[in-house]
Amino acid sequence: MRPLTSFATIAVVLSLAAPPADAAIAGALDYDDARLLLNRTGFGATQAEIERYVGMSREQAARTLLATSRTTALTLPPPAMVATGPLSYPRRGAGASEDEIKTFRRQQAREGLELRAWWIGEILSTPSPLTERMTLFWHNHFVSSQQKVKLAELMYRQNVTLRAQALGNFGTMLHGVARDPAMIIYLDSAQNRKGAPNENFARELMELFTLGEGNYGESDVKEAARAFTGWSLDRERGEFVFRRALHDYGSKTVLGRTGNFDGDDVIDILLAQPSTGEFVSRKLWREFVSPDPDPVEVKRIAARFRDSGYDIKTALYALLTSDAFYARENRGTLVKSPIDVVVGTLHQFGMHPGDTIPFAVAAAGMGQALFAPPNVRGWPGQETWINSSRLLARKQFLDRLMRADGEASGMSQSMPGDRMTISDRTPWPAPDETEQARRARLMRAVDRGVRSVQFDSAAWFAQWKAPADAQKRNTDAVRLLFAVAPQTPPQSSEPLAMLRELVLDAAYELK
Repeated sequence: MRPLTSFATIAVVLSLAAPPADAAIAGALDYDDARLLLNRTGFGATQAEIERYVGMSREQAARTLLATSRTTALTLPPPAMVATGPLSYPRRGAGASEDEIKTFRRQQAREGLELRAWWIGEILSTPSPLTERMTLFWHNHFVSSQQKVKLAELMYRQNVTLRAQALGNFGTMLHGVARDPAMIIYLDSAQNRKGAPNENFARELMELFTLGEGNYGESDVKEAARAFTGWSLDRERGEFVFRRALHDYGSKTVLGRTGNFDGDDVIDILLAQPSTGEFVSRKLWREFVSPDPDPVEVKRIAARFRDSGYDIKTALYALLTSDAFYARENRGTLVKSPIDVVVGTLHQFGMHPGDTIPFAVAAAGMGQALFAPPNVRGWPGQETWINSSRLLARKQFLDRLMRADGEASGMSQSMPGDRMTISDRTPWPAPDETEQARRARLMRAVDRGVRSVQFDSAAWFAQWKAPADAQKRNTDAVRLLFAVAPQTPPQSSEPLAMLRELVLDAAYELK
């Protein structure tokens, strides 16, 4: 495993103090097993949620999780995401004025923030955290970004497409993504035409969506690009359209197979390759188990995945019932993403924000702006989440969140200003804006939102229904909140101060 700066030592050394998993391999899940399962498949499991899974077998627990999956969101989207009528945006070459362009940008900034807030709200309220975990996983696999797509409505539609098959069929989802309007814009499919093929989508389809590097050649990319010519977009309605006059109907050779292929044919050829199942299974391993996939186990899971016709639940069931998933050495090896930190902490401590926009901005300030991954490869995760600036943002957020008395924290003391505008909350830099100024904007927005959330530590500790002695209280809290032992045992006897120590401990960043 590559070093996780200071967290590598913490994870290795402190994992030795984790309760052994080996004894429970063949039996029922104990408390620590259940916590591991729910924290890796969801966002910050609560005491009550964990207790429901204690005593289940691995197989029963996996089946229960998979049975609760959804294909649609629970919460209604912002009205602008489901507006009827043609899409509204300045057209290139249509003579849009500077004011019209600025108005469009402000509108999309507002709608993008509303969309991010909606998804944060859905993750917080869903009865199936695994569904949202997998929707986020596929968002980082089939990457698109509003910064290029521009239209938040199209990003919302893509989110709907990903959720519909998040735990469904990978092949169905792959065919759908190839026709997705946001993807068509993001990877320039509309510029792909007979005689002048654009290779962007074909290349990422092979390298990042299916086969992985080293399992195809340049000629395969070029031939596949020809197969996708004519796959375009009706810009008035924002819908996929096949433009027959732009399609290359000639013979193509892709991965050794020759025919008059179209895009669907190429996708089916890629799905038939063993490397596709292994590539996706390897990514699932890194999401749920550890940064270092076991090649033998990956092949086993990939074989089941492929034999099932790419049923995603089959792959996850094999993964979540494996010895490796529950193995002691794999506990505390994953770094929480910003969404894990933000949403997981809110959920685990029973905090219910009225406005979720500041919390979407908080995650963006930590490096994870929903609907805006940094590039076509998405968020790399793990140690990239905890560089010096991002780690500071995480600790400032957690420190402020655990201050129930409403006092201003260091996050806001040097950043006066209570009025929060769309400009304040935009995750990406404004023109000519310095990084320091951007961070100040983000922190102003976050601080205002965090001020509205109060934490009742007495009610939180009351869930254990145990004597309120400090030692028992600390033990219960540590067991719920940590995958490995804290780096520094809490020193305070005051409940809220003790919890603040815990969430600021380095080991809280691991799962």
